[in-house]
Amino acid sequence: MERVRTTLTLHGHSGGITELPSPAPTAAAVAEQLACPVGAIANSLIFEADGTPLLIVASGGHRVDLKRAAAHVGVRKVRRATPEFVLEATGQEVDGVAPIGHPAPLRTLVDTALADYPQVRAGAGLPHTMFRTTFEELVTLTGGEAAAVGI
Repeated sequence: MERVRTTLTLHGHSGGITELPSPAPTAAAVAEQLACPVGAIANSLIFEADGTPLLIVASGGHRVDLKRAAAHVGVRKVRRATPEFVLEATGQEVDGVAPIGHPAPLRTLVDTALADYPQVRAGAGLPHTMFRTTFEELVTLTGGEAAAVGI
């Protein structure tokens, strides 16, 4: 969480992180606790793209289209990463992955569906922590590419 806070403040963000009252393992659970639309939850999901880590920050309102993601990044196959692969790539445990604060930059796609919301909430490195941002700021923070990746 501290690496996330540091990254936020380095980019001029207030670094404000919200701790949820209880663990929220799904976007719907987070949205309920924060009283916001489920689509405004930015899920940070790690995939393997031909053996290389790929972070997809997806709207909580839908699933990732793996074929579309693979075509966007120009690889044969994108598949869900193992918990070990996630930890190695991000330094964070599954269910607590943030879109920022990783040991090294990751290729990142940010779901364009998040642009439908004036504010989005993203994970802050622990399963019960979130930070508030915007779609545009999320693209900047992650150094990612905007992409339509949802189904």
